[in-house]
Amino acid sequence: MTTVLSIKQISRNILNLTTHTLICVFVWGILFFLVKILVYKPIQGADYSLSNFKVLGLNLPRNLEFCGERIPQNDYEIKESLEKEFHSNKHWKSSAAMFFSRAQKWFPVIEPILKREGVPDDFKYVAVIESHLSNALSPMGAAGFWQLVPNTAQNYGLEVGPEVDERYDVEKSTVAACKHFKDAYQVLHNWTLSAAAYNLGIGGIQKRLAEQHTDNYYDLLLNAETGSFVYRILAYKTLLSDPQHFGLKQDPQKKSGGLPPYKILRVDSSITNLHAFARHAGTNIITLRVFNAWLIGDKLTNPDHKTYNIRIPKNKNVDLSNYFTDVFPEEGTSDTLVTMIADTLKKNITDTLKKQ
Repeated sequence: MTTVLSIKQISRNILNLTTHTLICVFVWGILFFLVKILVYKPIQGADYSLSNFKVLGLNLPRNLEFCGERIPQNDYEIKESLEKEFHSNKHWKSSAAMFFSRAQKWFPVIEPILKREGVPDDFKYVAVIESHLSNALSPMGAAGFWQLVPNTAQNYGLEVGPEVDERYDVEKSTVAACKHFKDAYQVLHNWTLSAAAYNLGIGGIQKRLAEQHTDNYYDLLLNAETGSFVYRILAYKTLLSDPQHFGLKQDPQKKSGGLPPYKILRVDSSITNLHAFARHAGTNIITLRVFNAWLIGDKLTNPDHKTYNIRIPKNKNVDLSNYFTDVFPEEGTSDTLVTMIADTLKKNITDTLKKQ
């Protein structure tokens, strides 16, 4: 009897020990899980901030189209490419004010030219991609709103030299870009492919079409930049035409397009000193350059007596601060540009005083 009770007691002790062990393991498991969540670092590259909650919930717009061509969204790769352009840009919100401001100023200048040249209105978004609607200067030598390289610009009738660079003339460079779009369309018979050709070249697109036996941009396997080009156009088109899709509000106040009111001086002779010319015209060199960004030298040599239209503001006291980062070539941030312009103005004043 004593032996039996001892065995029962031992079994009871073992059961109690097992239960205690299981409880300890369970408690330690919970503690380990909590410590891992609170102390361990998240996976590298993951973003757990609340700032991107709208991006994660953003759907692609329905019935997307470019130049009247519906964008197929039933293809996984196409949908993935679209989503990448719509979701990956983390600067939509911070840059939206700048995009809206520039679009209000420059789209009214660009749109009538596109219409007159017979180019679809959607091509204005190409300038947004290329330069953010500014006279940007790239390390590769492309310049202006449409980022034309010197050879292409000259082939389409623009003057590019040490004193005059008409790639910085918004109207003339838009006409040149239109000629390129139309030349591409004559060869490719499709506006979407013509837009892609602006990035890769007409010959480059022709070669890819022949190699891959297709006539559709959305079926082509292209380099990363050209392959995303049209999708980026669609993203900017949605931003500027339907900002509410990104949870953004556009300023309802409309601004007049282009530069402030100006008069035109027609010059068919040489100008030996643009500083002196500006003073004679009742303005200063910085204002002269804002209104005529294509004048890039300190003089205008004109042996052939070509007629140049030089713009002079009607209001001598006009505020041009809102145009500096649009008109002057961008080689840095806006703050850098303002500093550069201020330094240039200071140097010009100093040089002028020395000559007097």
